[in-house]
Amino acid sequence: MSINPSQREAILHKDGPMLVLAGPGSGKTTVITERTRMLIRKYGVNPANILVITFTRAAAAEMKERFMRRMTGDGQEWGDPASFARVCPVTFGTFHAVYFSILKHAYHYSAANIVREEQRFACMREIIARHRLEYEDETEFITTVLGEIGLVKNTGIKIANYYSKNCAETVFRRIYSDYQEYLYQHRLIDFEDMLIYTWELFRERGDILSAWQKKYRYILIDEFQDINKIQFDIIKLLAREEKNLFVVGDDDQSIYRFRGARPEIMLHFKDDYPDVKTVLLDVNYRSDAAVVEHAQNLIGHNKERFDKKIRADRPKEAQVGYALFADQRQEGLKIIRDIQTAVEHGRAYSDFAVLFRTNTQPRLLMEQFLMYNIPFTTQDMIPNLYEHWIAKDIFAYLRIAQGSRARSDFLRIMNRPKRYISRDSLDEDTVAFDVWEWYYEEQPWVAKRIGQLAKDVRMLATMKPYAAVNYIRKAVGYDEFCKEYADYRRIREDDLYDILDELQAGAKGYDTFEAWSLHIEEYTNELKEMHRKREQQTESVTFSTLHSAKGLEYESVYIIDVNEGVMPYKKAVLDEEIEEERRMFYVGMTRAKKNLQICSVRQLNNKDADLSRFIAESRGTVPVASR
Repeated sequence: MSINPSQREAILHKDGPMLVLAGPGSGKTTVITERTRMLIRKYGVNPANILVITFTRAAAAEMKERFMRRMTGDGQEWGDPASFARVCPVTFGTFHAVYFSILKHAYHYSAANIVREEQRFACMREIIARHRLEYEDETEFITTVLGEIGLVKNTGIKIANYYSKNCAETVFRRIYSDYQEYLYQHRLIDFEDMLIYTWELFRERGDILSAWQKKYRYILIDEFQDINKIQFDIIKLLAREEKNLFVVGDDDQSIYRFRGARPEIMLHFKDDYPDVKTVLLDVNYRSDAAVVEHAQNLIGHNKERFDKKIRADRPKEAQVGYALFADQRQEGLKIIRDIQTAVEHGRAYSDFAVLFRTNTQPRLLMEQFLMYNIPFTTQDMIPNLYEHWIAKDIFAYLRIAQGSRARSDFLRIMNRPKRYISRDSLDEDTVAFDVWEWYYEEQPWVAKRIGQLAKDVRMLATMKPYAAVNYIRKAVGYDEFCKEYADYRRIREDDLYDILDELQAGAKGYDTFEAWSLHIEEYTNELKEMHRKREQQTESVTFSTLHSAKGLEYESVYIIDVNEGVMPYKKAVLDEEIEEERRMFYVGMTRAKKNLQICSVRQLNNKDADLSRFIAESRGTVPVASR
């Protein structure tokens, strides 16, 4: 095995704290597994006293497998994994798995005590019903609120000091309290509780802490830049006596602040361990030299980082491509042509990845891939635009314009915008406008609104889909309804307008609602089939958000929609938020082994869009000193 001097220094480290700054493709997994092997082989450390932690089960399993291969390569024949574990009982696991094993010993927990996702959702539905909370999309609301509960727990924020982004503070606190009461009553814990309970156990029971300190005398942590405060507080307690803490990570790849990750823990590691030794793994073995150069240009604009220079082991065989397209449709067609041509010349679909900032971006591109019969899989669950509640509202208007008189369609839109119409006014399965107006003969101002709705419906019946959606938004007043709804739910109105913009842009190519509806039905069915075959599909292009692409690599990478408002994302305002956006783009760039194509558009959803600042930064046309 070829080892460079920096890797060797890290691998041969025995006692005391060490910080390993591992750039992309620098062999950090090799360093961790080899250092673990060296502790056993060279320094005689008992394997049972070694703890290796990473953030995902897949990463822990891969690391353990590589370690087993190296150990068996030393001439030992231990056969199956169970036999290996008995002879060489190094602990490999995630933070949650390790901390749960500690709780199992202390409190006799079992897997049955871990709350399942469906239990959490059922609990939240009960809470929402109890408090009569209003929402449009149940899954979206529950997911975001549970995410906020997790953030509160991970960061240690007192619930009284937390300001919810999804509902009023008093409402969120009641939800939080009811959720915790549910867990307590059913003797259940969630993943965040595993951390909190372990920390509390160690703080209150010095004897139990001492026992685990003696067991885990050597601790190695992968992806250290993603650690949160409570995870680190527990690790500091575990490592307090021996201080044999070996942490590996890259502050430039810290992209999970929204989950509670704190890159400043890594940046200030020396404050906690003044005698720490630091090693920089500065050789990128993954990417072409041009990719490394442009990625370094970009990340150099961040201020809160370790100052380091990464160099490529591979020569410069290609140039990083920058392309500007009229719109997303043209962008997608160029990517399709590139991939088709490459496959015709012997490349595999699996060589290619398309990366994006949010999981709503690739909808049009997915439709184009389906149209051209190019196989693809998604790293993330991509929501179907046409199943969003806003889309369902628009379709209800259009169905009524096409002649539907179904009560369900009218109930959906009658107060969007607000017309002050009562559900009781629709007591038949079929709606007649004249009867409906007559119901309000003693409230003529409401009857007038119903009359205006009837006129709007007649207008919509004469329009093509694109013009009809625009009419619903502007003339009928649906945009104003979205603004009022956003104010009520304390969410950004722009997020709702984005859905409308994308829906309207998608309608542009169709002359009739029937043709558009047929396309939507076909697309929805194909999307469901794609998700069903997701696990079976291996020879395919990968679609992934920048978050989910971390840790992966591809021969050719396309990063799409590199425009202001997307990269960096429009919600990023503070300096620390912009720096995290830059780190995300850096992660995306460094997924490419040979070819990197950065794509921007002049128009996003029929609106003018500016080039991302990250383009000039990565090309080196903006000096770092001018930041």
